[in-house]
Amino acid sequence: MKIKEAMTTDVEYLSEDSSLHEAAQCMLKHDCGFLPVSNKDKSKLLGVLTDRDITIRGVAKGLDPEKTCTRNIMSEDVWYCFSEDDISSAVDSMRNKGVYRLVVLDNREDKNLCGVISLGDIYRHNEKVAASSAADEIMHQAA
Repeated sequence: MKIKEAMTTDVEYLSEDSSLHEAAQCMLKHDCGFLPVSNKDKSKLLGVLTDRDITIRGVAKGLDPEKTCTRNIMSEDVWYCFSEDDISSAVDSMRNKGVYRLVVLDNREDKNLCGVISLGDIYRHNEKVAASSAADEIMHQAA
């Protein structure tokens, strides 16, 4: 199965100037815990923000969610895969990087963001053994 068959394609973006409160509201509205962060005109992917980033790097450190911008706490390391790659390559990347989600780019030439793939997406598309095994390894790496 190709990544494009399992990925989420309706991806919301955050501006680097969005507040943590706005980011959390966007995650609530779209029932997600991971959002790409771009520059103002959405022409460049700058990083990603997770619900954990907001909690650990923001709120737990006493930062004001109304005044703190996403650029101040986002993860600048963006792990990605390509839409035409096989699901197994995404699982391997997640396992190797210790992450549960990857940004999906359209192709190796243009590198436009076209989706996000998570272990949950992979699990829901009948790749239960691969997704479960990767999640187990990632949890053990973090422990």
